[in-house]
Amino acid sequence: MSRLELAAERLGKALESLDAAASPLAKARDSAFDAEKRTAHLNEEREKLLARVAELEEEVRSLSGLTEEVEDRLDGAISEIRTALGR
Repeated sequence: MSRLELAAERLGKALESLDAAASPLAKARDSAFDAEKRTAHLNEEREKLLARVAELEEEVRSLSGLTEEVEDRLDGAISEIRTALGR
């Protein structure tokens, strides 16, 4: 074999080694990219859920106020009925 053929063979082996070493890195990079996309999606979903929780909390406050008003009216009506019945 000539020196050129030996050098070409060594270069081929070196490229194979480089390819073997780079393959896991490429897979890791792809996994990291997928994880970043998933994280962004989860953060977006979290923001939507937080907004919905805030809406529901406001609704609870509103309904709580209405419940108190209804309770007061019922108490007044019951009191009037008892007075009318002479109790």
